[in-house]
Amino acid sequence: MLNGKTAVITGASSGIGKAIALKLAENGANVAIIYYPGNEDAAQDVCRQAGEFGVKADIYKCNVARFEESKGVCEKIVADFGSVDILVNNAGITRDGLLLRMSETDFDDVIDVNLKGAFNFIRHLSRYIIKSPAGRIINIASVSGIMGNAGQANYSAAKAGMIGLTKTVAKEFAGRNVACNAIAPGFISTDMTAALPQAVREKAVNAIPLKRMGTTDEVANTALFLASDLSSYITGEVIKVDGGLCM
Repeated sequence: MLNGKTAVITGASSGIGKAIALKLAENGANVAIIYYPGNEDAAQDVCRQAGEFGVKADIYKCNVARFEESKGVCEKIVADFGSVDILVNNAGITRDGLLLRMSETDFDDVIDVNLKGAFNFIRHLSRYIIKSPAGRIINIASVSGIMGNAGQANYSAAKAGMIGLTKTVAKEFAGRNVACNAIAPGFISTDMTAALPQAVREKAVNAIPLKRMGTTDEVANTALFLASDLSSYITGEVIKVDGGLCM
């Protein structure tokens, strides 16, 4: 489905990013796995698993919030792979807390990684993606960016910003045959949600019409659809993968 294409996935050492990297590799894409400093062992494991599908895979350490560092990594990826067709902006962090007690640092850090990080990679890779016959940019947003979430002023603002960024990029790049869409996951079963107190997880599940958390593979399947020719006439959209939570 993606044979011969190259995909760059940020935040790909675990969780949703890992699932997307492996799903794209399974379907023939070469993958550049971006990881945050300190996560090298996990990234190497993802790289090994991706390579088992017979594709080219490599890892790149990067703090996506840093403009020049991101530029250098993007240039290295292009030098190594020769081209880039697909970008998945998944890197993200949380610094949850009520707004009245949220520090400036906690707000800035989340905006810098979750929103500016996506801008940085789009900015530095777009000149290569527009050369692809069918370029794809996929931003991992969140239902928190659609409906807000108490205790996540920073995260919700960043993800809402990513949705606005998605729609603008879709309009700017449509003439170059580049589609840009966002995925808005709801409660997905990851290490992050597993760390939540049992009562919090039960309350979350009860609010979901399908009465269960989603899986990283279900998000990855949506990313695969958006990365492939199956979605050739879709751009500027936000696809919720949330079990009906945000209706």
